Amino acid sequence: MAANASLAALYRPQTFAEVVGQDMVKSILSRAAREDRVAPAYLLSGTRGVGKTTIARIFAKALNCEHAPTGEPCNQCEACRRITQGSFVDVVEIDGASNRGIDDIRRLRDAVGYAPLEGRYKVFIIDEAHMLTKEAFNALLKTLEEPPAHVTFIMATTEQHKFPVTIVSRCQHFVFRQIPEAVLESHICDILQREGRPFEKEAAHLIARRAAGSVRDSMSLLGQVLALGCAPDEPLTAAQAREVLGLAGQEVMDRLMDALAGQNVAGITVLVRELLAQGADMGFFLRELGSLWRNLFLLRQAGQEAAGELDLPEGEVERLVALSSRFTLTYIHAAWQMTLDSQRRILTSLEPSAGLELLLLNLAMLPRLLPLEELTVSVPASSGSNPEASSPTPSPAPQTPPLPSSAPAGAAPVRSVQTAPSSTQRSTFVPPSVSAPVSGAVSPSAPAASSRSSATSADLTEKVKPVETLTPEKRRPSADWKDVPVNASLPWNGFLEFCRDSRDIPLPVLRQVTGEVRGDYLVLQALSQVVSQQLQRTEKLRVLESMAASWAGRPLQIVFRPPQKTVRTEAELREEIQDHPVIKKFQDAYDARLVRCTPINR
Repeated sequence: MAANASLAALYRPQTFAEVVGQDMVKSILSRAAREDRVAPAYLLSGTRGVGKTTIARIFAKALNCEHAPTGEPCNQCEACRRITQGSFVDVVEIDGASNRGIDDIRRLRDAVGYAPLEGRYKVFIIDEAHMLTKEAFNALLKTLEEPPAHVTFIMATTEQHKFPVTIVSRCQHFVFRQIPEAVLESHICDILQREGRPFEKEAAHLIARRAAGSVRDSMSLLGQVLALGCAPDEPLTAAQAREVLGLAGQEVMDRLMDALAGQNVAGITVLVRELLAQGADMGFFLRELGSLWRNLFLLRQAGQEAAGELDLPEGEVERLVALSSRFTLTYIHAAWQMTLDSQRRILTSLEPSAGLELLLLNLAMLPRLLPLEELTVSVPASSGSNPEASSPTPSPAPQTPPLPSSAPAGAAPVRSVQTAPSSTQRSTFVPPSVSAPVSGAVSPSAPAASSRSSATSADLTEKVKPVETLTPEKRRPSADWKDVPVNASLPWNGFLEFCRDSRDIPLPVLRQVTGEVRGDYLVLQALSQVVSQQLQRTEKLRVLESMAASWAGRPLQIVFRPPQKTVRTEAELREEIQDHPVIKKFQDAYDARLVRCTPINR
């Protein structure tokens, strides 16, 4: 190997056949050169080190080869040799970063007007073309669309999104893909054999993974390992590759999996400190960890069917199958997602080491987190959201039911429960939605009839005549009332007009209630729990029965629907959910206590 030449330059491909990968692009450009059907402009985009500039130079040689038109340059004629050396006058390479202004493009446009001096085509290769200014791109528009005969432009870029659409539309656009890991590994092995260096295949595999699909990166890493890892007469080992490149080995991953399975927080902290002391590559470590979770998930989910797709040795598959049995499928999936989501955040953090340690500690504590399906705390709901809201409640004032262990139909779930030691807590409840008024009812806020006659207490006494007293047994509601149609001749606003001068139950209170007569029942529904409980007191209930009987001319049994809006104080809410299993789990797991419960009013 030459003293001053890198492996990437020394083994740069000189024909389309030598290029690693990019088979589609090679086929199209080789055919265009062979058939002499050259486009005015080409745009080659893709990540770094995948062959954009190399293919542009090979295409330029194929167009100007003495044997042209041909699909491959001969690399033997004068034109091919001079293009390879960079001294051919009709092939011009321009660095877009240092020649990005409009004046540089004007000079280029003037040079386009001259015919080729030595070759068949004038080829302008603009590398990193996305660095050109907006004015420079505009100056190129007309030239790219209709260049002189025997002129073609080849623009290479790693950031195609920065190109104006007017430029892209004038080019044949080819997207270069990352080189598959297996292809890259084979290429590295070939270079090592050509260098005459003995090596372990695992070392080539590690370099290929670290290069992440870039041929140029793989050559740079290989040169680094060969220069620092071993003497020229010594074989290249995987251990040397890991040491030079700062890669974590299988032993580190095994220790990490043991610590995660045992929830060993101290062991994880020690492991992170050792990784940092060794100068491990965090990006590669996170990629390896994500790949490990993927393999474990596929093996745990699909078994032997997935083993054939992973392209791993049989011994490695058996080791991963045994490792996957130590975790649940849910845990593996969650750990895989957490690792992928944290990669960019850790690598761009001001404290990447702290971010890595936090991720691993979260993975260790993941089994202690409560299952999502258990995080539903419920309180009894009202008619607004309960499908059983049409069922009446007994006339006596209802007692607050105990908190159920699981959310019943129509229950209002707790939006969030925050528990942390020695800090103010807040558990938020979603109240039931307000139901629509019953058929035939008048809004409680509606005013009474406009035509009112003045009435004295004697008049009211005359209206309210003694009626039969309903015993508690007679007050017990029947389930048949729902099948009875509403009596339109006894509207609720008529009852409000009848009771406008009542002192026992003021009219403003009755206006917070809607009602309807169904047979021998007066069905009431209050706007709030407070009003409903107030009207269901024994003395108020007797007054309501007496007034309803006088108004209707016959005894009516009072039944109550659940209120449209349940109002509870903070103390009541706290008392209701204090003993709920979910709250107890939070308190036991995090040594916390419930301090405050605040409902959402909507």
